[in-house]
Amino acid sequence: MLEYIDQIEDRYKQGRDTGEKGDFYLEVKPFADKVKQDNDKWKAEAEKWIKDNSPKGLRIQQIQSAYDQMDTSSIQAFFPETSKSRFTNQVNSAKYVVQRLLVLIEEKES
Repeated sequence: MLEYIDQIEDRYKQGRDTGEKGDFYLEVKPFADKVKQDNDKWKAEAEKWIKDNSPKGLRIQQIQSAYDQMDTSSIQAFFPETSKSRFTNQVNSAKYVVQRLLVLIEEKES
C-alpha cells in the first residue's frame, strides 16, 4: 500500500505542476481499480490482524479511514484542482496508518 501512496503523491504532484488532468478511461479508472482491488485485500487482512492481535494504538476504525482515504485519493490524484491541503492530509493520514500497522506487525513477529 505504501507503493500506491507514493504513486498517488507523485501523480498529484505531476498534475499540479503541469495543470493536466488524467484521462479518465486511460489513466484514472485503471489505476483506481487496481488500487481498489489491493486496498480491499489490505483492509480485510489488516482488520483480521487487529481482531486477532488487539494491538495498542491502532483500531479497526483507523483501517476503515485509511481504506476510504486510499480509494478517494487514488482518483483525486489525477485532478490538479483538488485541494492541496485536503489531499495532503488524506494521503498523510493513510500513510501513517499503513506504516503504524507495519511497525506493529514487525514488533509482534520479533
